[in-house]
Amino acid sequence: MAIRKIRIDGDEILSKTSRPVTDFDDRLFQLLDDMKDTLYHAEGCGLAAVQVGVLRRVVVVDCGDGLLELINPEIVFREGEQKEAEGCLSVPGVVGVTLRPETVRVRAQNREGNWCLYQGKGLKARCFCHELDHLDGILFKQKLAPGEKLERCE
Repeated sequence: MAIRKIRIDGDEILSKTSRPVTDFDDRLFQLLDDMKDTLYHAEGCGLAAVQVGVLRRVVVVDCGDGLLELINPEIVFREGEQKEAEGCLSVPGVVGVTLRPETVRVRAQNREGNWCLYQGKGLKARCFCHELDHLDGILFKQKLAPGEKLERCE
């Protein structure tokens, strides 16, 4: 396992669309393990593979209730609305208020390639949306709620 370098805003790779995973092999397992280590080291709640320089549709999430590995994820249900502050490991030192669904369901494969359904509410829903946006080259600062601006944080 290893801690990988997190790509920072301005790196071209963060604006690219990630490709689907087709091979569930040791290389994928290494990526997942490294992403877990990187996420915990950075003290985040979500990390997309593109943030560590890998253009694959892979996300890890831990909002305090255990690690989820999402491969080829897609949002299949959205409900409600929440307007909350959000930050990003790839955009350090700033936060901004975004408008996200209150509840989402995500369909994704696990490391064995089996399809699973995950539900998120509140912070977890925000995290799912945020990380899946990364897979399409979108940063949270592009999703600010109307009238909101990025603010410095320490």
